[in-house]
Amino acid sequence: MPNDPLRSYKTFYPKLTETTYVDPSAVVIGDVTLAEDVSIWPLVVIRGDVNSIDIGQRTNIQDGSVLHVTHRSLDAPEGNPLIIKDNVTIGHKVILHGCTIESHVLIGMGTIILDGAVIESEVIVGAGSLVTSNKRLESGFLYMGQPVKKIRPLTQDEIKHLSYSADNYVKWKNDYLISKK
Repeated sequence: MPNDPLRSYKTFYPKLTETTYVDPSAVVIGDVTLAEDVSIWPLVVIRGDVNSIDIGQRTNIQDGSVLHVTHRSLDAPEGNPLIIKDNVTIGHKVILHGCTIESHVLIGMGTIILDGAVIESEVIVGAGSLVTSNKRLESGFLYMGQPVKKIRPLTQDEIKHLSYSADNYVKWKNDYLISKK
């Protein structure tokens, strides 16, 4: 099928569930696993060619985002896979490269997160931020800037909003799946 957003790389082909939504304009290549209720929105590129990408349940990757990995080498035998856990909202035009994002996180629009960085659970990264290689963002805080800096603790309302955002994208994803039938 010429417009299929799912593409193989060598022996790897993306894995997804019946509740996963991938927009027809997105491109998902290679060793990529998309869990239950994941949504991949227009013009997203997810390239699991030289390492793996795992995206957890109820996570949404919004329009124009680019996700890639770091290859394995003599200096870095494991390279840097991209791991995104559950209930994560990735805003529009985000670049994620070989990093780890734990559960209940919101990554603001236009943010860049580089190799080896770890975003712990219950974190908000403000729009337009740069998270440099191997940086760890501690749970429970708002981070912003280029390079990113810890701004303040999250409020209880902001922590609740992390689940609210994931819930909304599951609902919207379901609307798109229904309209495809």
